[in-house]
Amino acid sequence: MEYTKFDAKLLVLTVATQETDGFRRFLKSARNFNYTVKVLGRGQKWSGGDYMSAPGGGQKVRLLKEALQETKSEDQVLLFTDSYDAVFASGPKELLRKFQQAKHKVVFSSERLIWPDRHLEDKHPHVREGNRFLGSGGFMGYLSNIREMVSNWTGEDADSDQLFFTKIYVDPDKRKSINMTVDSRCRLFQNLHGALDDVVLKFEDGRVRARNVLYDTLPVLIHGNGPTKINYMGNYIPKSWTFETGCTVCQDDLRSEYPLVSIGIFIQQPTPFVSVFFERLLKLEYPKDRLKLFIYNQEPHHEPQVSSFLRDHGGLYQDVRSITPKEDMDSAAARDLALDICRKDADCDYFFNLDIEVVLKNEKTLKILIEQNLPVVAPMITRAGRLWSNFWGAVSAEGYYARSEDYVDIVQGRRVGVWNVPYVSNVYLLKAHLLRSQLKDSAVFTSHSLDPDMAFCHSLRSAVRTIGTPPTPQEEGVFMFVTNMQTFGRILSTENYQSTHLHNDLWQIFENPVDWEERYIHQNYSRIMRDKLIETPCPDVYWFPVFSDVACNHLVEEMEHFGKWSGGGNTDTRIQGGYENVPTIDIHMNQINFEKEWQKFLVEYVAPITEKMYPGYYTKLAFVVRYRPDEQPSLRPHHDASTFTINIALNQLGQDYQGGGCRFLRYDCSIQAPRKGWALMHPGRLTHYHEGLPTTAGTRYIAVSFVDP
Repeated sequence: MEYTKFDAKLLVLTVATQETDGFRRFLKSARNFNYTVKVLGRGQKWSGGDYMSAPGGGQKVRLLKEALQETKSEDQVLLFTDSYDAVFASGPKELLRKFQQAKHKVVFSSERLIWPDRHLEDKHPHVREGNRFLGSGGFMGYLSNIREMVSNWTGEDADSDQLFFTKIYVDPDKRKSINMTVDSRCRLFQNLHGALDDVVLKFEDGRVRARNVLYDTLPVLIHGNGPTKINYMGNYIPKSWTFETGCTVCQDDLRSEYPLVSIGIFIQQPTPFVSVFFERLLKLEYPKDRLKLFIYNQEPHHEPQVSSFLRDHGGLYQDVRSITPKEDMDSAAARDLALDICRKDADCDYFFNLDIEVVLKNEKTLKILIEQNLPVVAPMITRAGRLWSNFWGAVSAEGYYARSEDYVDIVQGRRVGVWNVPYVSNVYLLKAHLLRSQLKDSAVFTSHSLDPDMAFCHSLRSAVRTIGTPPTPQEEGVFMFVTNMQTFGRILSTENYQSTHLHNDLWQIFENPVDWEERYIHQNYSRIMRDKLIETPCPDVYWFPVFSDVACNHLVEEMEHFGKWSGGGNTDTRIQGGYENVPTIDIHMNQINFEKEWQKFLVEYVAPITEKMYPGYYTKLAFVVRYRPDEQPSLRPHHDASTFTINIALNQLGQDYQGGGCRFLRYDCSIQAPRKGWALMHPGRLTHYHEGLPTTAGTRYIAVSFVDP
C-alpha cells in the first residue's frame, strides 16, 4: 500500500495494480483538489477479472477489507472509488458536505440500469427521485460502517464486487444496520453508463464541471463505468481545458505554430455588456502566453470593469498595456500607439483589433483568421435583425460608403466565401510586417477629414511598398478581406445606453435583446416546452426556470442600491387606493424605472408559458419583496389581488438565507426550497390561499408579478 498525501480531511481509497494513463489522470485530479489518496494493490497482479466478459472485482473488496484492518480512526470518513476511469470535479469540502446532507452512514453511487443480476430488481428499495440501483464503483462512509459492510467477504478475487454490495443493499436488515443508501440524484457520484445524455459539461470560472441536467446536480466524482469511458470529459474536467486557459496540458508542446498576437481593445463610449466582453475574451481559443493586450478606455464609467479584468486575469497574458481616461488620449492617437507598439516589437507577428462593441461568439475566431494567411482579414459580424455589418462592399469616389451588388447576399449568407473589400472596422487581423513596410507611417488612424476607421482603411488602400524598386499599379495598396465562411458574432447597439443605474445592462432588453437573453435568461429556458421542464409541485402550481443567476444577482443588487424599501405598512401611496391589505417590504419596478423592461420580459419569456396555462392575461403590478428575520420574516395567510401570480426566487436557500418558502393551505402543500431563478406560478384568488413561510436567517428576495385579464 502507498500513500499520496494531499489533504487529511477525507481519506480516498482506490485500487490500482498498475500506473496507467487513466490512473495518472485520476491522481492529477485528486492532487488538484488536495485529496488524500491511499492506493491499494500497487505492483500486485490483477486477478479480479476483466468486467467485460463476466462480473468481477472481488480483489478490490479483499484489498479494502485488509486495508480497513490497519486503519484505526473509527470516525474516519472513507471514499472508495475506481480510479482508471474516474476523475474528481470538485474538492473534499463539497463532497463531505453532500455526504452529510445524505444523512446516512454509507452512500453508494447509483445506476439507472441494474447489473449483474436482474432478478434482484424488485428487491431494490424505491427512491423519491432518481436512480434506484446501486453502483459499486464509488461509495463513501464512516470507517466502522464500511468495515461492518465488508466484514463477511469471503469470496474469490474474480467474484463480483457489484453483486456482493447489491445483496447487502437489498437486504432490509443489513441495509438498516449499516445505514446505507444510494446517491439517487447524482449529487456525489455520476456514473456515465446509460446516462451520457443526462450529463453535459458546465464551464465556470477557470474550471469545468459535469452537470446532470436530469436532476440539475453537479456531481463531485465522475466515473466512466462499463462500456462508457470518461476520455471525453477527462479532456476538460477539472481543469484540463477551460475557455479561460485553453488546453492546460498541451501548452508545453506549443511552439512557433502560434504566432504572437497583440490584441488592441478600444472603449470609446458607454457600451452595454462590457463585463461579458471580457468573459468572452478569456474564452478565445489561443494560448494566452502568446497574446499581448493593449486596452484603451476613454469612458470613466467602464474603468471598474477594465480594472477588475486586469486584476483577476491580466497575469495570464504575456504583457498588458492600459490607457485610462485620465490620460486624455483621443481614439485615433490610441489606435496609432497600439500599432506602433506592435511595429517596434520584433516578436509581434499580428495585430488583432477588437472594439468593445464586438460580440465575438466564435471562440476559434483568432485561429481561423490566422489560418487565412491574408494581410488584413476581418470576420464578418452584423447587427441583429439589420443589414449593418463591419465591412463595406464598395466606396464612393469620395471614399465614403457605397453598397455593392453582392453586399446583401454576403451579409445574409447567401454567398459564402472570403471577399476582397475596401473597408473593414471593429474587428480584424493585421499582419505586423505591414507595419514595418507599407504602413511605416505612425499616423495610420489620424486624419483631419476622416474618422479613425476610414483613415485606417484609406491608409491601407493607398499604401505603397517602400522597399525595392518603384511599385507597379498592381503593387499599390493593401488588400482587405472579410470572411463569412463561419458565423463569428455580432455587434452591439450603443444607442440609448444609459449609465445611471448600478447594472445598466438590465435595461438592454429592447436595444440588444439577444445579448440580454444570453445574459439574463436561464440556460434551460429553451427546454421548458421541448423537454417538458415545467414542474407541478402543488395542484395548479407551476414551476419553471426563467432567470439566470446573474439576472437574480443584478436585480437584487439594483434594488438594494436604490434602497427605498417600503415600510411594510397598510398605507401605500404607490398603489391605487393607497391601501395594501397584505403589505410586504418591497420596491416596485416602476420606482427604478424598470416597469417597461419588466413588462417586455414577461411578454417575451413568461407569457409563452402562461398562455399554455392561463391564456388572455396581462401584468398589473410587479415588485421585489425582501424577507428578513428582524424585518419581515414571513407573510400571513392570504389571497393575492390577482387572477394568478408569478414569483421568481432571486437568491439561494442555504447560501443566502434559511427557511422561507410558500405553503398553500388548502392543499397542505409547501415549497420550502425555491430554486434560484425559477418562476412559481399559481392562482391568486379563490383556490390558492397561501402564506410566506418564515425566513429564519439571512435575507430572502423574490420578484412578484400580479396578473389579471
